[in-house]
Amino acid sequence: MKGLVTAFVGSVIEAWAELRIHRTRVLLSLVGVAVAVCALTSVVALGNIAQQATIETSERSSGRPATLYVSAYTADGSAPPTATMDKTWNEALERYSVHYASRVNQQQVSIQFIDGVSPVNATLVDQPYGTMHRVEVVRGSWFGETDATRLAPALIVNDIFWQRLGSPDLATHPTVSLVGSKPVTAVITGVIAALPYEDQPSMMMLNDSYTRLAEQLATDASYPSYPSYEMWVPPSVSAELTTRLQSDFSASLGEGATAQVNRQDYAAYGDDPFLPIKLMISGVAVLVLLLGALGLVNISLVTVRQRIQEIGIRRSFGATAARVFFAVMMESVVATVAAGVVGVMLSILIVKSPWVEDVISQGVSDIPAFPLDAALLGLAAATVVGAIAGLLPALVAVRVKVIDAIRY
Repeated sequence: MKGLVTAFVGSVIEAWAELRIHRTRVLLSLVGVAVAVCALTSVVALGNIAQQATIETSERSSGRPATLYVSAYTADGSAPPTATMDKTWNEALERYSVHYASRVNQQQVSIQFIDGVSPVNATLVDQPYGTMHRVEVVRGSWFGETDATRLAPALIVNDIFWQRLGSPDLATHPTVSLVGSKPVTAVITGVIAALPYEDQPSMMMLNDSYTRLAEQLATDASYPSYPSYEMWVPPSVSAELTTRLQSDFSASLGEGATAQVNRQDYAAYGDDPFLPIKLMISGVAVLVLLLGALGLVNISLVTVRQRIQEIGIRRSFGATAARVFFAVMMESVVATVAAGVVGVMLSILIVKSPWVEDVISQGVSDIPAFPLDAALLGLAAATVVGAIAGLLPALVAVRVKVIDAIRY
């Protein structure tokens, strides 16, 4: 074992010495490898950011894994009593120690703007909804734990709503009047970006705040409130909890009512939803790597043919075919590993530069760190390319006859 280690270290040192002798030629041959490794590593790293962006977009609409949705209906297709659903829901949250859960409802609220009264779509949620759906507040802050008890209810509005009010400074606690049978003054505590398809004002309000003020906010446009129910639980317990929740709600609602519990988050369907992205990234990475390897093989073959006389002299002084083979191959491996280190460093500098991060991470709240697997993949690819590029020249070097090489 000690002899093998000594031989390996000696071969590496010898290969490094040869590279220093032929450094100009080697440098030119390895530029392509360094660029290829840099491109490969950058593609994988940027792919991770693209995947994170896709995940966050999905989680904003359907929740994080695993988000369970509870719904129920009676025999005639109508919704069961909200009071019964809320009571069963609260009991289930306490029984199963669920910390992230929200009722979600839609209502229409009349708002007094500067230019008149307009109906605005209001999404009624509970405080954990912001974490469950990655709601990003661009100004102000999300609902606090005590906001449900405020006399003046808190509102989170989209930027269209905010701009229609004249873009007030949230530090001044701007208010707006909710028009109904009895007007209610509400305070705007946060602003979110309008969705791509939104062109009208919209707002979010806590369920408990709306319920407390429902009679005052009632108008001819108001309609019955039937919230949906969702909770965020660990994926490992989602299947068992689905069965238990369905049983709990069915028992609570009684005969003639049907309860359903299902998952709708991106990870609910077993198959990897990001497989197409990964395959595309892998295909581009392999193509980049093959182009780099092809250029190195061509240069390595030319280099060996120029060194045929040197190889013949070494063989005449007793160097075995195995030693010549290993020495020639190690020259390529050591060179490509060095080029791989340079390529990975360039990739890190490019991907983590502030300008690139600002461009590629738009809409991503949890920007992933530079992936270690991308750096390791780049170094591994450089090593494999060096071995492949050195294999054919090494075989050519071994097949050289001593007498012919000296005459060459």
